[in-house]
Amino acid sequence: MSTLTPTPKPGILDITPYVGGKSSVEGATKVAKLSSNETPLGASPKARAAIRDLGDSLQFYPDGGSRALAEAIAEVHGLDASRLVCGNGSDEILSLIASAYAGEGDEVLFSEHGFLVYELAALANGAVPVKAPETDLTTDVDALLAAVTDKTKILYLANPNNPTGTYIPFSEIERLHAGLRGDIVLVLDAAYAEYVRAEDYAAGESLVERSSNVIMTRTFSKIYGLAALRIGWGYGSPEIIDVLHRIRGPFNTNALAQIAGIEAVRDQEFVEQARQHNDKWIPILTQSLRGMGLKVPSSVGNFVLMDFAETGKSASDAEQFLNKRGLILRSVASYGLDSCLRMSVGTDDENRAVIDSLREFLES
Repeated sequence: MSTLTPTPKPGILDITPYVGGKSSVEGATKVAKLSSNETPLGASPKARAAIRDLGDSLQFYPDGGSRALAEAIAEVHGLDASRLVCGNGSDEILSLIASAYAGEGDEVLFSEHGFLVYELAALANGAVPVKAPETDLTTDVDALLAAVTDKTKILYLANPNNPTGTYIPFSEIERLHAGLRGDIVLVLDAAYAEYVRAEDYAAGESLVERSSNVIMTRTFSKIYGLAALRIGWGYGSPEIIDVLHRIRGPFNTNALAQIAGIEAVRDQEFVEQARQHNDKWIPILTQSLRGMGLKVPSSVGNFVLMDFAETGKSASDAEQFLNKRGLILRSVASYGLDSCLRMSVGTDDENRAVIDSLREFLES
């Protein structure tokens, strides 16, 4: 009998598996899950109705190219449908990009506190993840450009960034792109774009349309409330989109996700309700937490990051205190932010409960 065992590709055993936000705590019968940046408003009623109506057709394969969904996205956002690719969440598209453009010895660049999936995607393909330092928990374009080498193949940029909530204006993205070689793929991860009100912000569509090395990714998991269905999309140059269609699975998005996505993206009135709820609570949470002595970066997403470093209390103790009250926030130690917790914007009652509980914790 052979003593040999299968060996995975270089980099894979260096991966620490991704762990999502907790959804339960021992001993709590009712919890407020504020750990995964999910919308408290849920999904559009039109999307939910579409899923119910599909119940009699589950024996049929979905449209392999998600054409109807791509056309609906293009119609609502004023895009070219031929430049769209849909995926099993935007995570799949981020990973497909690494599979297509990065290999052993190549470098994949991103900011210091960028989304964890970037590092996982790099390692899974034998590439070297490279982190550029941030300034005040915000992407630093000069630091990114200084980190580029002749081995750099992909630059992932989350804008707004998770878990910090910060962003850089579109002019800075254009400056970043101008400083990159044409053979480096610039990935604009705009998962939280729908929440941003800042006038100097843009998700990146116009840069995609005039560049051959740019792709923007978006998701239905956040403001659209379809996280359970795993559906996202990318808008890129014809060259990049052609490559991703070649390597994606033949039925990589399911029929329920496709039809729900169509109705969700068309229901922009519901999206605006979710945006207004977020607009109401981000300043309240920010001001309340800062008033307790917590450091809170200005967030343009649907979450806030709170730093306990100057309070004399620890983030882990705060997390345990909140968990005992059924309030679940996200530890971000895996992002190198040991003294911080991230809180998603919840319902009115959930948000007030966190504010009151944190005040009690910090005053105890």
